[in-house]
Amino acid sequence: MKPEFSGDRYYRRAMREGYRSRAVYKLAEIEKRFRIIRPDDNVIDLGAAPGSWLQEIRTMTTGKVIGIDLNPIAPIEGVTTIVGDFTDPRVVEQVRAVAGVVNVVVSDASPKLSGQSSYDQARAIALGEDALSFAVKVLKRGGNFLVKSFQGELFNDLLSEVRRHFFSVRVYRTTASRRGSAEVYIVAKNYRPEVDSHSEYSDSGENNNPET
Repeated sequence: MKPEFSGDRYYRRAMREGYRSRAVYKLAEIEKRFRIIRPDDNVIDLGAAPGSWLQEIRTMTTGKVIGIDLNPIAPIEGVTTIVGDFTDPRVVEQVRAVAGVVNVVVSDASPKLSGQSSYDQARAIALGEDALSFAVKVLKRGGNFLVKSFQGELFNDLLSEVRRHFFSVRVYRTTASRRGSAEVYIVAKNYRPEVDSHSEYSDSGENNNPET
């Protein structure tokens, strides 16, 4: 954990409750509101290090839980971890072999930030697109997808692409996100593999605006 967050109340709470990062409360809040993980779902967490989302997901489901990251993740009981790039077809095949059916894909991954907002936002959107590409390769029909992104000029492109593949798509800003952050989450439910780019969508344009 970066030391500049050590005074953050979510950081202090995470350390007190035994979680590996403050990000766990973002997932808990999203799950409470949208119920994206069912009690027996198999769940894949992309960019999972250090593993706080995996810790929380393990309490939500009796299904298989798999975390993927470029960096090793310290062991968590009942969780399978894969060191690798989730855009690598070999990693996709490894997930299929371990999980079989995949019900939910989540991603809290972020690129390393340069401090140049337009460049960082473009890289974040590209990472979100990679996560979506992974999800549509492995999800079963009706599965759910959750991905972190950052608002900016390219955000609606990613949002539109997610809407092509899921019946219900919402944008949500968690209370655990740091004040002033452009961070939002795209919550997508009910994957439809027979996607038609010219079809109508069930959700309305009002979902362009994040909930508070």
